[in-house]
Amino acid sequence: MGAGEERRILVTGALGQIGMELIDALIAKFGSDNIIATDIREPENDYDFNFEKLDVLNKQNFEQIIVQNKINQVYHLAAILSATGEKNPELCWKINMDGLLNVLELSRKYKFRIFAPSSIAVFGPDVGKIALQSSPQNPTTMYGVTKSAGEQIAEYYHSVHGVDIRGLRYPGLISWKVLPGGGTTDYAVEIFHKATASQNYTCFVSEETRLPMMYMDDAIKATMQVMDAPSEKLSIRGGYNLPSLNFSALELYEKIKQKLPNFNCQFVPDHRQEYADSWPDQTDGSIAESEWGFQLDYDLDSLCSIMIASLQK
Repeated sequence: MGAGEERRILVTGALGQIGMELIDALIAKFGSDNIIATDIREPENDYDFNFEKLDVLNKQNFEQIIVQNKINQVYHLAAILSATGEKNPELCWKINMDGLLNVLELSRKYKFRIFAPSSIAVFGPDVGKIALQSSPQNPTTMYGVTKSAGEQIAEYYHSVHGVDIRGLRYPGLISWKVLPGGGTTDYAVEIFHKATASQNYTCFVSEETRLPMMYMDDAIKATMQVMDAPSEKLSIRGGYNLPSLNFSALELYEKIKQKLPNFNCQFVPDHRQEYADSWPDQTDGSIAESEWGFQLDYDLDSLCSIMIASLQK
């Protein structure tokens, strides 16, 4: 898209945890008239944005919405997440891969810019404590398999067909606005909801579990920043590692307890512990930092303060 061209943005999976917050940020920056939110389900509450119901597997309907609205950017967030994907691997593959292929093929035809997220789930048990950009990808979940394959397909469509696609390997995302949607890192959100409701929490991973985490505002900032970065600065199209926060489930509980002394948490790992154990403790985001200047704004203390204050309103 040209430098002075007006943004016409479509978001798929817009009613999910990331989508709802991204919609707010995009509207604040570009105006509600220029943003089209889509999802396979209707919004449950009143909404003040443009919404179209869309199944990303329905390529004909997808194309119709893009053409009618003169779309020149697509944030493709529609996906089945890790814990949900393990229960239905066939559906996970179908939505995550066929949906992405539909976006890529439509971009090849209509020349719009794409954001398609990847995930730390691309890594497997051999990644070590800190995942580098070039660390081996041996995912152990179907979600991770689809994200790893998605990165390869993104690189292919960019290098062979000139599709302008950008991606980030999201770590676990912590947010108070929307309930989590079936991911392995959901414990880091659920714990705040229980703590602020004066309820105890049973955490489904062990107290020593460390996973790369990030406050949602930083993830939204990174998403919009990589979409605004000049093409020539981007050496990676499938998914940049991002710098992440590094804390254990116990450290998170202790930080919350400092602020809410009556809160108690017990750790009873379930099947999701296995997925957590296969992922790195931390990610090296130095390439994102050097190529397009990304920096985290929130640390564990500021994240906990804002989560508690927001949920207690």
